[in-house]
Amino acid sequence: MAPYEVDDCRGVLKVYSDGSIWRSTEPSFQVPVLDDGSVMWKDAMFDETNNLHLRMYKPAAAVAKKLPVFYYIHGGGFCIGSRTWPNCQNYCFKLALALQAVIIAPDYRLAPENRLPLAVEDGFASVKWLQAQALAAEPDPWLVDSADFSRVFISGDSAGGNIAHNVAVRLRTGSKSLEPVQVRGYVLLAPFFGGTRLTESEAHGPKDAFLNWELIDRFWRLSIPDGDTMDHPLVNPFGPVSLDLEPVDLDPILVVCGGSDLLKDRAKEYAERLKNWGKDVKYVEFEGQQHGFFTINPDSEPAIQLMQIIKDFITKHSTF
Repeated sequence: MAPYEVDDCRGVLKVYSDGSIWRSTEPSFQVPVLDDGSVMWKDAMFDETNNLHLRMYKPAAAVAKKLPVFYYIHGGGFCIGSRTWPNCQNYCFKLALALQAVIIAPDYRLAPENRLPLAVEDGFASVKWLQAQALAAEPDPWLVDSADFSRVFISGDSAGGNIAHNVAVRLRTGSKSLEPVQVRGYVLLAPFFGGTRLTESEAHGPKDAFLNWELIDRFWRLSIPDGDTMDHPLVNPFGPVSLDLEPVDLDPILVVCGGSDLLKDRAKEYAERLKNWGKDVKYVEFEGQQHGFFTINPDSEPAIQLMQIIKDFITKHSTF
């Protein structure tokens, strides 16, 4: 019997009954790259063993000026996505200009070929690469001439937001293990968390949502370690076998979600529980907005408002 298709993730990843996998070389978002020269960018390898690259961006006009560093870890349910996808690149152009920052967009190994925890390990490795640059005898001048290593912010979109959270827990307040790099805060954009007990928004969210339950379930099924459940510690921050976060000291965290996003309840609970434990956490919800609204419609009013909120967060936590 010929292999048949078992899973399809946005047309760019197909899993077959015999375990074989097909990946498209094309992105799932066919939009033009809006590169007008106002932002300079280049790629660098941060993990030779796994052939992993990151893409750096900086405003072309910001010459000989030290800028904060802002990581943007892409989403895609741990299964799809790349720093090279046009929607990711266009959003990084906007981030570089609006935030007046050096943007670093790392790739990470994707499931199901590479299941968790590998994506989280890769996210952490991309931050350790920045430390290596800060300590290098011959670092990349393109980066070090512009980057202020004492003002680093780590953000992630969806699965990238999950990675950013897990990096925050690993680094703790002050990020001592990264010196001289200093992380000042984290921005979790619609973080991709899960659990075996469904939330109200997961169970009753619209079936035609951009990120509907069927797709959420598929992403988790393909990315969680074999034999594990959605209460895996990297998936559910408050699961029965997860680390108790109450005594963990964390740097400031900004959590953002759309009001119509099926991930909303988990994002809100995450922020509220951490806040109740005395952490510096701010939760912002955009009424009526879908998952990924800021990259899908980056010129929309909510996306512009979000950019200002991120900018204010960076300004607030750039000085002690």
